[in-house]
This record gives sequence, C-alpha cells and structure tokens, in this order.
Amino acid sequence: MPTIYQVLVNHEEQYALYPVARELPDGWTPTGFSGTEDECVAHVDARWSDTRPRSVRTAATAARIGGS
Repeated sequence: MPTIYQVLVNHEEQYALYPVARELPDGWTPTGFSGTEDECVAHVDARWSDTRPRSVRTAATAARIGGS
C-alpha cells in the first residue's frame, strides 16, 4: 500500500509533502490536499512556480519598485 502524503505550507509560502500518518512539524499547515506522492507533487507543481520564500519575493519587489 503506498504512503499517503499531505501537502503542507509554511509562513514563507513554501510547500512540502509529509506523510498523513505523522504528526505535523512545527510551523507547517496542511493545505487540504492529500494523495500519493506523484499526485501531491503534481498539485504543488501546478501552484508553486516561484520557489523563493515570500520574504525574498517581497524584498525583490520592494527593491524593484524603490529602484525605479
């Protein structure tokens, strides 16, 4: 029987796959999606195109706006 995973997200809007049967790690929140590893990877790939942490994306945007 394959392991069922859930998709988690942290405060930096980074995603992770984590086995459903395990206790959630600190700082991570379930997105509500679970399935096989392949299904979860496809779900994350469809939603997470910019893998930089939110704080880095925000700083880059601020620098672009402030530097114009």
